Amino acid sequence: MTKAERALETRERILTAACEVIADIGFENVSMRKVAEHAGVSKALLHYHFDTREKLFAEAMTHSFAQTGTDTDADAEGGSVPAAVVLARILRSMLPSDAELRQDWKLWQELWVRAQRDAAARHLAVDLYDQLHAWVGGAVERGIRSGEFADCDVAALSTLVMALCDGLGIRLMLDDPGVDLATARSTIWRTIAPTLAVDPTFPQI
Repeated sequence: MTKAERALETRERILTAACEVIADIGFENVSMRKVAEHAGVSKALLHYHFDTREKLFAEAMTHSFAQTGTDTDADAEGGSVPAAVVLARILRSMLPSDAELRQDWKLWQELWVRAQRDAAARHLAVDLYDQLHAWVGGAVERGIRSGEFADCDVAALSTLVMALCDGLGIRLMLDDPGVDLATARSTIWRTIAPTLAVDPTFPQI
């Protein structure tokens, strides 16, 4: 392993540890020492890569975001994945449907709180939402081009999807007995199905 590869591996390990610690105890309770210990590196090495908690938090959020939904276009058979399946997989990734995604959601909640009083966090949150908007919009546009979806206002539909995911996702994070994962998914899909002119049943993914 080259020096550059070792540095990249160390950076990835630190970011993974930071995500886990922040999700576990909240950013306000996080110290650089706690992250270093969790990552199994020295505090000096941690500071070499990230000189402030704020920079570490921003990088951890970006790292977490980058790991989300990377397999939405994957098909084990090597064939083309229908646009409805791609969009359904994106919805799955945007809801706290497993332990890893619940951790991502905890990070998002930390970001929402920080964004209320910190300009850098606010800009980061807006940027990540823009990327989510483009991700959803890209899947919708793909379906329109292939003829799987009816032509529609892509930007408006993407905004609706994100709003529904946020609202229902919060209730899932609260373990609200009135909303389970299947209900959340079906509610979102039934809401957007008429606009896309597709079956209102959530696709098999």
